[in-house]
Amino acid sequence: MRSIRGNRRGLSAVAGAASVAVLLAACSGGGDGESGDEGGDAGGALTVGTTDKVTTIDPAGSYDNGSFAVMNQVYPFLMNTPYGSPDVEPDIAESAEFTEPTEYTVTLKPGLKWANGNDLTASDVKFSFDRMVAIAAENGPSSLLYNLDSTEVVDDTTVVFHLKSENDQTFPQILSSPAGPIVDEDVFSADELTPDQEIVDGNAFAGQYAITSYNFNELITYEAYEGYQGLLGPAETAEVNVSYFADSSNLKLEVQQGSVDVAFRSLSSTDVEDLQGDDNVKVVEGPGGEIRYIVFNFDTQPYGAEQPEADEDKALAVRQAVAHLIDRDAISEQVYKGTYTPLYSYVPAGLTGATESLKELYGDGQGGPDAAAAEQALNDAGVETPVGLSLQYSNDHYGPSSGDEYALIKDQLEESGLFTVDLQTTEWVQYSEDRSSDVYPAYQLGWFPDYSDADNYLTPFFQTENFLSNHYSNPAVDDLILEQGVATDPAERTAIIEEIQDTVAQDLSTVPYLQGAQVAVVGADVTGAEDTLDPSFKFRYAALAKG
Repeated sequence: MRSIRGNRRGLSAVAGAASVAVLLAACSGGGDGESGDEGGDAGGALTVGTTDKVTTIDPAGSYDNGSFAVMNQVYPFLMNTPYGSPDVEPDIAESAEFTEPTEYTVTLKPGLKWANGNDLTASDVKFSFDRMVAIAAENGPSSLLYNLDSTEVVDDTTVVFHLKSENDQTFPQILSSPAGPIVDEDVFSADELTPDQEIVDGNAFAGQYAITSYNFNELITYEAYEGYQGLLGPAETAEVNVSYFADSSNLKLEVQQGSVDVAFRSLSSTDVEDLQGDDNVKVVEGPGGEIRYIVFNFDTQPYGAEQPEADEDKALAVRQAVAHLIDRDAISEQVYKGTYTPLYSYVPAGLTGATESLKELYGDGQGGPDAAAAEQALNDAGVETPVGLSLQYSNDHYGPSSGDEYALIKDQLEESGLFTVDLQTTEWVQYSEDRSSDVYPAYQLGWFPDYSDADNYLTPFFQTENFLSNHYSNPAVDDLILEQGVATDPAERTAIIEEIQDTVAQDLSTVPYLQGAQVAVVGADVTGAEDTLDPSFKFRYAALAKG
C-alpha cells in the first residue's frame, strides 16, 4: 500500500508575490488580541463582509471561489489540508490509501452524523460522486473527476474509488477540491441540482459549521456544528455572519467603522494601500496562487470555427496578436499598484514545473509588448485590420478594479491600430452562465486553485471538455495531461508539465497575465488570520476568533 502524504507540493515561493485576496478586520474596541485562548464565545458573533458572489451551494453546480468559500465551511471532505500546510490528509476519513494501482480505498471515521441527525456513511460518499458525474453541470467541477471510473461501497465506513489510470498522483488532492464535498443522499437529488433553500432547510451539513439562515448573496448565518469530527477541529467562533456587498467602497467604510470584523474579497488596491496606514490594523501575508487570464472561445472569436469567415490560421493569428500586445507591467503598476505581478506562464511561479513560455514566444521576448510582432502575425495570416474583438469582463466578481483593468487592456489593443474592441461587462451570476454558452468571443476569468499542484492549472483548462467550455481540444495535450497525472518519478512529471505549457503556449487557448498572493489586514481583536491564509488557499471562518 502507498500512503498519499507527500504527493503535493508547497507554494511557499508564492508568498513573496503581490496581494490578490484581501482580508481585513477592523478593531471594534476592547479586544486584547488573545481571544484564541478562549474560543469564539469570548467575543460573540463574527461578522465577515465580502463582495464575492455565490452561484449555488450545491457542489455539483458551482466551480467558483464564492461558492466554494461556503462549501469549505459546511460540507465534510474525505481529504483536507490542515492549517498551515498544502498537504492533504484524511478529514472525516480515518485512512485513505492506494490498495491497488487503480483502487483508492477510504475508511470513514465511525459514528459520523449530519447536522440533521442522519447517519453519514459510505453510501453518502458514493452518492456524492455518482451524482456529480451524472449531473455534469456546465458550471460544475465534474471535469476534475476525469479519472474516476466508478465508486464502490464495501460497508458503511469503507468506499473504494476505481480509477481509469494507474497511480493517479492528483486524485487524493481532488478529494479535497470543489469536486470533493460529501452531501446527504436523503436531501440532495441524484440527477439534478438541489435548490439552495432545500439544502438549508434539510440541514444537510457536517463541516465545521451549519447554515442556520440563508438569504442568497445578501446574508448567511453560520453556527458551529458540534458533531464535526474532522481534521480541522472545532470552530474558534460559535457564530459567523457573512454579509455580501455590491460595492467595495461600502465594505471598506464598514470595516473602518467596525460594523464588519473581517472583509475578504475584494477591496481595491487603493483601498488596501490606504488601510495599510491605519494604526488599528496589521497586515499579514500568505501564499496564494490566483491568476488572471483572457479566455478565447474557439467557435465564436474572430475567424472561429462557427464564424462565417472561419479560418483556423487567422483565428490563431488574432490570439497571437493579443498576446504580443498585452503589457503586463502596465496593468500591474497602473491598475494594481504592484499588488499583482506579471504572469508569463500557465502554472504560476512557485509551483514545480512552472515555465515562462509566453515571455519567450510573444511580445519583445523580455516581457514587454511588441506591436510590430503583432502586426506581423496578422499580416502573415492574411488578417485584415483593424480586427473587431468583443471582450467581456465581470464587474462584480474579480474586484472593483476590473473595470480599470479591462479599460487598459482595451487601450493596449487599440493603441496599436490593429484592433477595435467592444468592451462589455455583466454581473457574475449571469456572466457565469453566458461565458459557458458561447455568448462571449473573448472574456475575463480568474483562477483560485483547488489544490497546490501544477495539475490544477492544466487539467481544468486544457483537457478536451474542460470547464472553460471554449471548444479547445488538442489530443497531444490530452495525452500529456494524463501522463503527468500518473508519473511517479518527480523529474519525469516536471518535464511533462513543462511540455504541456510549451504546447498550450503555441495554441493560446488562454492568455494569462497576472498572478497574486493572499494578504490579510487584521484588527487587534480578531485572531487566526494567519491560518486562513494557509498554502491550501482555502478561507475558513472556523480559524478566526473575535476577542
